[in-house]
Amino acid sequence: MPPADPSASLTALRERYGVRYRWLLLLSVMVGTMASIMSSTIVNVAIPDMSQHFALGQERAQWVTSGFMVAMTVSMLTTPWLLARYGYRHTYSACMGLLLAGGVVGGFSNDFNWVLAARVAEGLAAGIVQPIPAIIILRAFEPNEQGRASGIFGMGVVLAPAIGPSIGGVLVDWFGWRSIFFMVVPFCLASLWLARTFVPVTSPGGVAANREGAALDWRGLLLASAGTLCLLNGLVQLRGGTPWVAGSLFAGSLAALAAFLALQWRLLHHPAHSAREPLMNLRLFAHRQFAMGSIVSFIYGTALFGSTYLLPVYMQMALQLSPSYVGTILLPAGLVLAVTIAIVGRLADRQPTYRLVSIGLALLAASFALMLTVHLDSRIGWLVAWAILGRIGLGFILPSLSLGAMRGLSQALIPQGSSVISFVRMLGGAVGVSLCGIALEWRLAAHGDALANAASSPARLAAFNEVFIGLALLCALAMVAAWQLREHPTRHPARKDA
Repeated sequence: MPPADPSASLTALRERYGVRYRWLLLLSVMVGTMASIMSSTIVNVAIPDMSQHFALGQERAQWVTSGFMVAMTVSMLTTPWLLARYGYRHTYSACMGLLLAGGVVGGFSNDFNWVLAARVAEGLAAGIVQPIPAIIILRAFEPNEQGRASGIFGMGVVLAPAIGPSIGGVLVDWFGWRSIFFMVVPFCLASLWLARTFVPVTSPGGVAANREGAALDWRGLLLASAGTLCLLNGLVQLRGGTPWVAGSLFAGSLAALAAFLALQWRLLHHPAHSAREPLMNLRLFAHRQFAMGSIVSFIYGTALFGSTYLLPVYMQMALQLSPSYVGTILLPAGLVLAVTIAIVGRLADRQPTYRLVSIGLALLAASFALMLTVHLDSRIGWLVAWAILGRIGLGFILPSLSLGAMRGLSQALIPQGSSVISFVRMLGGAVGVSLCGIALEWRLAAHGDALANAASSPARLAAFNEVFIGLALLCALAMVAAWQLREHPTRHPARKDA
């Protein structure tokens, strides 16, 4: 890798672009984050078509989503190390290149194993990228600007996945599932140019990347990966396997978790005995707001990603709607979400974040519960209304949760804090996708139905409704932890270093 260009350092770019530079930097990483989030959600519209093309059962088709989320979840823990070792620009550009390659390979693949490999590659790239914007917001913006920056960033990020399912549904109807993979290509190309222009080569804090610094905690990464895989495979075995296999996998997951925590504790308290830094700094959880925010993030991720997987399947398999129609129904909700995030972002500079997060969770729970009012002969407007209500709830949560959890952290802990919050949210999401699939098949079997049957029925709707009720209860549970995000009346130090 060539030496860093001094003209591309944080100081040089600030001098060149002035006070507006922090917004140009935020815009640059926003485009890449849009691509990574789009790749994580838009494929759900194509799952039925892809399942038919490759003759997949529900269990294997679900790994198109779950495989992506496992890779994304675990790779988030490496973001602080990569930024410190290689700097913003090289880390970000490499991720965008990997995401681009995954989209192209997945789109041209004729073998499902290659499709799955492409999804894993996309997940790795998406996981590394997603903690970066929160680091920039908390370091480059003053405390009284952080909510506004989060709102503007969030509005931009959700616009692409809001419009994406609508475009994706049309593309699936017209060109098939392959077209879904190619949707990230223009975003990746744009982000690579923006990275070369505006993203500094330096690491967080404006210092030069230290390529001779501490080595990556590979043992911790392997333990985290093994634990996550055992957990998700155990959930899959609960549905189609035997109880003793599921129990063995859950035991393996717990063992990997215990070994991971023990390793992180040893690296943290005995750094002289190792050239590695802990992948997860356990001192973060000594901060009450961060600990409670992590609990909210996990439950929120479970409900959010579980429902993101469930809703398109519900509309196509239970309500018998076409992929393009599903995208059209979700479009207004996505646009409302973008507007809500922008408004709530400004509120987050003046209102307590715990209150905003609690309101959002209440609205999200209500939207799940109200799905019970939709029947086979219901007006489609009710479905649109409940989807919009849920997205308004998300709009209250997204710009507020990370700020509420991390504002009390020191400068040195912010990169690790952003990485860990993202990790627990995505771990909850990976669990949520699996749990929704398991709960759905369980309730379908209890009602004497299966998704393999062509026609829908009131019994099938009842099975979906019971899963929606479970998601509503999870959101209500998260409100208990969200109330503990209350801040103590302390002054926040100015954050001028990106």
